[in-house]
Amino acid sequence: MRLPLLSTIFCITGATLAQTLSSTLTQVTSFGPNPRNVSMYIYVPKVLATKPPILVVPHWCHGTAQDAFKGRPYASLGDTYGFISIYPSSPNAADQCWDVSSNASLTHDGGGDALGIVSMVRWALEKYSGDADRVFVTGTSSGAMMTNVLLGSYPDVFAAGSAWAGVPFGCFAGPGFGVWSDACATGKVIKNGTEWAALVKRAYPGYTGSRPKLQVFHGTKDTVLYPQNLKEEIKQWTSVFGLSETPSVTTKDTPLKGWTKYKYGAKFEAYEAAGVSHDIPNQADVVMDWFDLKCKGEKCFSRRSYI
Repeated sequence: MRLPLLSTIFCITGATLAQTLSSTLTQVTSFGPNPRNVSMYIYVPKVLATKPPILVVPHWCHGTAQDAFKGRPYASLGDTYGFISIYPSSPNAADQCWDVSSNASLTHDGGGDALGIVSMVRWALEKYSGDADRVFVTGTSSGAMMTNVLLGSYPDVFAAGSAWAGVPFGCFAGPGFGVWSDACATGKVIKNGTEWAALVKRAYPGYTGSRPKLQVFHGTKDTVLYPQNLKEEIKQWTSVFGLSETPSVTTKDTPLKGWTKYKYGAKFEAYEAAGVSHDIPNQADVVMDWFDLKCKGEKCFSRRSYI
């Protein structure tokens, strides 16, 4: 069952940004396995870095690829730093939310929206001789949920993620595609770290490679996806990484006044934004730094940084 009045309360609009760009957003209609018919849009700067990194930007509920493209500055930043950005569009006509509930999306190469998005990445890596060790994903709300899903189901594809006002991997798990979990949304799905980590590990049985690093953000006044979800994300990913749930470093008023950064090691950090609602303001500079997307040399952060 979906959340009542979804169209009025589960929507992150994002301000439209004025961007002077070298290229245009282009739709690609054939890019590999795509069982749910997710639409692919890509922005390829006129001047690409050698072996360009790829950034995936899944939109929020009631959003589109075009909304994410216009509401986030990553196309313009791609012009500056030479990386490609991909903007998927959800096939869910009712609300444009991502499928983060089905066993297909929550399983490596199992199908669902997640496989469609990964097919976009695989296509772009081959088409543009991209750097397979520098593939990243960032999203807000439903896009943040998909960020968690992609990192959990495809740890072999992504080097890092940045999730803004989302929920843990598997929190929305249900009997099919596009299932709404009121229990998860309102912070009633409580597990210990071992239980949460088991959901991630079950997505790709036998995987022993490097896990992508992750940063998560949440407002303390979020009444759509309750702040308890930040606590559950912390339990999940610290357990996946084998880290303590007690932060190693706590920094107040960063990146904005009233926000607190909790560092748990090199691969995981969490930000708690005091007084902030579900419409959390994206901080692109923080995301760029986390992904090291301003770097153009041989020592840039990549999946191989942890091998």
